[in-house]
Amino acid sequence: MKKLTLFILFISTVTSMVSCTSSTYEEISAPVTNPTYAANVEPVIKANCTGCHSGGQSPNLTTYENVKNATQNGDLICRIDQTQACGRVMPQSGSMSKPTIDMIILWQTQGCVK
Repeated sequence: MKKLTLFILFISTVTSMVSCTSSTYEEISAPVTNPTYAANVEPVIKANCTGCHSGGQSPNLTTYENVKNATQNGDLICRIDQTQACGRVMPQSGSMSKPTIDMIILWQTQGCVK
């Protein structure tokens, strides 16, 4: 009986250690291969950026053209990706997930499809 109890305790411990990894939906879902502004980029910008960048705060990121310009001039990519020294990481609440950043970079690389 003591061996059975130890075995169950061991299995419970191992199971809880393996199952406690934290992953977001973005991290476990397939990457977006052909992102568009309307389907992929705009929802991210609205959720993470337009709270501040919607008028008074430069750059204004409320329209496709403004987001496209901020992406093409390098400012938006630099601020969210932080691979270069270009100021504080955006959004201010903390960095977006790597898959989200990669999707925005891919969108820019593929010509900022609307």
